[in-house]
Amino acid sequence: MDRGDGIANLLLSVSIGFLLFSVVSSQIPLGSKLTVEENNYWFSSNRDYAIGFLNFSDQYSFGVRFNGINIPRSEQTAVWTAGWNVKVSSKAYFKLSQSGEMILFDPAKGKTVWESNTGNASVESAVLLNNGNFVLINRNKSAVWQSFESPSDTMLSGQSLSVGQSLRASSRGSLTSYYSLHMNVSGEMQLRWESSVIYWTVGGPQSADRAILGSDGILRLLDQRSQVVWSVYSEDHNDSEVKFRFLRLDSDGNLRIYSWENNAMSWRTVWQAIINQCDVFATCANNGICILNASDSYVCQCPFRSTRDSNSECLIPYKPSCESGSSMIRYDHMYLYGIYPPNKTVVQTSLQQCRSLCQKDPSCQAASFVNNGTAQCHMMNSHYVGGKSDPSLGSVTFVKTCSDPIAVLPAPVPATRKVSQKICVSCLLEVAAASIVVFVMFQFGIGVYLFRRRKHMMQKSASPHLVPNATGCIMFSYSRIKDLTDNFKQQIGQNVFKGVLPDNRLVAVKDLNASIEERKFRTAVLKIGSIYHKNLLRLDGYCCESGRRLLVFELAKYGSVDKCLEEPGMCKRLTWRKRIDICLSVARAISYLHTGCREFVSHGNLKCENVFLDDELEAKVSEFGLRTIQDEASSSGGLAETDVRDFGKMMVVLITGRRDADEACSWAYEKWMKAEREMAMDERIEGDVDLEELERALRIAFWCLQGDERMRPSMGEVVKVLEGTLTVDPPPSRFAHNQQRPPEDESPSESYSEL
Repeated sequence: MDRGDGIANLLLSVSIGFLLFSVVSSQIPLGSKLTVEENNYWFSSNRDYAIGFLNFSDQYSFGVRFNGINIPRSEQTAVWTAGWNVKVSSKAYFKLSQSGEMILFDPAKGKTVWESNTGNASVESAVLLNNGNFVLINRNKSAVWQSFESPSDTMLSGQSLSVGQSLRASSRGSLTSYYSLHMNVSGEMQLRWESSVIYWTVGGPQSADRAILGSDGILRLLDQRSQVVWSVYSEDHNDSEVKFRFLRLDSDGNLRIYSWENNAMSWRTVWQAIINQCDVFATCANNGICILNASDSYVCQCPFRSTRDSNSECLIPYKPSCESGSSMIRYDHMYLYGIYPPNKTVVQTSLQQCRSLCQKDPSCQAASFVNNGTAQCHMMNSHYVGGKSDPSLGSVTFVKTCSDPIAVLPAPVPATRKVSQKICVSCLLEVAAASIVVFVMFQFGIGVYLFRRRKHMMQKSASPHLVPNATGCIMFSYSRIKDLTDNFKQQIGQNVFKGVLPDNRLVAVKDLNASIEERKFRTAVLKIGSIYHKNLLRLDGYCCESGRRLLVFELAKYGSVDKCLEEPGMCKRLTWRKRIDICLSVARAISYLHTGCREFVSHGNLKCENVFLDDELEAKVSEFGLRTIQDEASSSGGLAETDVRDFGKMMVVLITGRRDADEACSWAYEKWMKAEREMAMDERIEGDVDLEELERALRIAFWCLQGDERMRPSMGEVVKVLEGTLTVDPPPSRFAHNQQRPPEDESPSESYSEL
């Protein structure tokens, strides 16, 4: 555990008790009272924090805010509010009663709107600590209630969020916020919309006990032994000049860390959980579509006719009782993900058939067609519609609209009036002068924007090691990588070295040994780091510094499959059952990359050298997605079929035990054709072999190796065959040697059928 963790845990365990005796002069006695009208406050002894009524557009909340001497009043952000989103009138007051009860009373409502329920806790006084924690103290000088244990939407440095606790975002407008941050019983930290839609999750296989924001700017998940199981670094982590930091779940549903910049006199975002705001569920609520623009901000648009009021929700264009029929409007590069309650049907079909199926189904509201290796039609049967649009998305969406008249029509075009044909010279001169002024101001604005953007990009490129990874991957400096690997002393593969993290976890450090543009590398790391599957090797961190490009993966105990096949002791453990299990695990992992991720991911280099075995001989695939970093692929077309072919080769190598994949495929196919399938098996395999399973495995492997990529199965079909739920026909003889495609008017026959 590093120094930051030690400090954080020390704060948790002893800070309250220590501070209680150092702020006697700041203690708040029983009977004390604050009112909106008097605008009075209680302060921490260091004057960094204040507690009192906070003005929110002529409505008031009671809570704690920043009060630092260098922070202007307009930037003194609230960090805790009583009752989360309780608003009161200008006549309200807050009182610490003689019984020790905190009461927030609003005469306009004629009732107590919030209370602490501490009347029987022997409260003696209250105090606002120097870390921003508001505490009630009993006669034994112990804390019986504290704001740190009842958070609203914010966590301060040193504050923990324990299992079962949550942050709730403030509301936007008059609507109640649906966004929350939870620490669940499994030790995962999750962002949720309502209670069932989870759109961001972090946490490793080890169960976390709490989350804590360190004063060093690092957000960590700690287990019961205070060991770090996940962490993320803010851009300015370990910057001793930063005095104030906080983590907040903002009203837009994104989680961010903020730091106070004295020079700029403002709060700066130094980390956010979700880089693309359009990936936050229901960012464009009320049926809108989220579109990311050139300045990395987003706009919300309606994918169909809406009311004239730009603030109103988009009209749902279809209802099952359409009297005049319906039509389908097509939108390219759009995907509808915001369906609530979740109610959709997924079928494998073509683009035109997807459109037709939705139009014929009375319950279908819209449909999104996706082809990421497998053509799928997502038919939406819910009334709520939202989504995102981006030129990089390959999906096509059809929105069903009613042909019936709608209640609100576009504003009528005013009748044309006859005007005088006489030219007003003075009017023209005024218009021309105004146009010139507007043009000059517009050009000046563009110049300022370009200058600031260039300056920002220069600062960003000058400090690449400070850019965080929103997926939770640890960002290492090159010097730290050298320390972890003992200066790359122990090589365990090609450009792969063994390392040890500060928490004693073993890792594998891969030096990509390539010149990769920084933006492209970081984008790929974000993508790879967000992928989680039990049969994929987890990305723990990366280094992007001074031309160095390294990735830090979890270390699998027994190494790669090809080395296990070479080592006699390990090869003996690779029984027939274990080899088939390895094939099935790899197939599931690749199938997940192709169809289970939000965006299609190709492995691009699948082979036994990139499949590792952990301490339970469970297969884990590594180096997925790296081909997109190292190669410039014009499109994703064909990459899925390449992965299928490589999987077939890997299967044959595992079955035969031969190292040369191409030679092994030719030899095994020859044995199979001669009905000598048993002869194709690795003679080192001990124990019983299921000959029916062997036949099925060889057949699907040879289908994967077809020279015509259109005849290869999808990885989902491969999984079903290996599981035994899908039969497989004998493959044609042209499987690895003939690379010609069949004529365009020929189509391969159906070769798979459900059992």
